[in-house]
Amino acid sequence: MQTGKDSSNIIVSALSARTGFGKLLRRIEEERRSLVIEKRGTPKAVLLSLRDYVRLATPEPEVLRIIGLESKRKGTDKMTSRQIENIIRSTRARKRKRG
Repeated sequence: MQTGKDSSNIIVSALSARTGFGKLLRRIEEERRSLVIEKRGTPKAVLLSLRDYVRLATPEPEVLRIIGLESKRKGTDKMTSRQIENIIRSTRARKRKRG
């Protein structure tokens, strides 16, 4: 098995992919990389992790990407569900008192 010059891709021959398939599956998942399968030196297929496939097949709307970036900037992306529920409850309680 050989690794290509591009650090995001693993390039292997079809024979190597066939004989070391399980190991390659673990590797693309753990290293978050894709696998290019060549036959006689010509790229024929790409193997992606499920996470990468879903990301490519259903790109998130721009608004969700912006919200995610803002959440990371503010540090709120690390909040637990319980913390979020408490904030929602307290906000709703304040609205009821005002209205």
